[in-house]
Amino acid sequence: MAALPLRHLLLALAVVAIWGSNFVVIKYALHTLPPLTLAVLRFALALLPACFFLRRPAVGWRNLAGYGVLIGVGQFGMLYLAMRSQISPGLASLVVQTQVFFTLLLAVRIRKEQVLGAQWLGLALAAGGVGVIVAHTDGSTTALGIVMVLVAAFSWACANLLTQRAGRIDMLAYVVWSSAFAVPPLLVLALLIDGPQQMAAGVAASDLGTWGAVLWQALGNTLFGYGAWSWLLARHPAGRIVPMALLVPVFGMGSASLLLGEPLPGWKLTAAALVLAGLAINLFGARLLPARPSTARD
Repeated sequence: MAALPLRHLLLALAVVAIWGSNFVVIKYALHTLPPLTLAVLRFALALLPACFFLRRPAVGWRNLAGYGVLIGVGQFGMLYLAMRSQISPGLASLVVQTQVFFTLLLAVRIRKEQVLGAQWLGLALAAGGVGVIVAHTDGSTTALGIVMVLVAAFSWACANLLTQRAGRIDMLAYVVWSSAFAVPPLLVLALLIDGPQQMAAGVAASDLGTWGAVLWQALGNTLFGYGAWSWLLARHPAGRIVPMALLVPVFGMGSASLLLGEPLPGWKLTAAALVLAGLAINLFGARLLPARPSTARD
């Protein structure tokens, strides 16, 4: 981190703070808007009017469509449904980071990539952290909620493979244009699950705070977040920027505790320590633990 100019370091911290605290913003918006209605509004505002100012990335329509459906319906649609009443914001910000390990397992299974033994240790630690959460489910978090967020994380991991297949592209434009494929299925699901009456009532009851929360997710979390992150990755080695993402659940759990009064008992801190340790080993395993490469066959 010392190699980063101070302004760039502060920008990276701002991005991960926005991504982490966004779970509190989601919970605030869900007090008024039905979950899938919120998802429709988020991706519609991420698409328009930005698509008129950003050139479509040089990637096939099938790739864009797959990414849009996986992120829009699979990740955020499922995440919003879970956060409505099945899991607290702080724990949601932690559990969804298991996408790192789903991405690892999919890369081994589908792309036949080699994986360090240390990364399997990281996976075991993170699984232990999720196990701690499952063992302590209470009124604010249920087993169903954890499963739903794990499904969201798996969808995110599948989308990561599509991003890898797309190659070196403008990630901000990629996210914006893929939103065109997230909105239609989300709208259909919102009509079926939320219902037209609840959708209309939620929009009618939304005040400036609710619309601010929606705009924050579309503009702050999506456009500014991905835009600034891509800008930083274009100017620095990934190894200096990507580890900052470890702070996302720290900001997520911290902001949920500070702003929503979400308690942080010992078991939550233990689960967070295990998951974060697993993430850290996955990132730095080659340097921390000398281990021979293992393959999918191993």
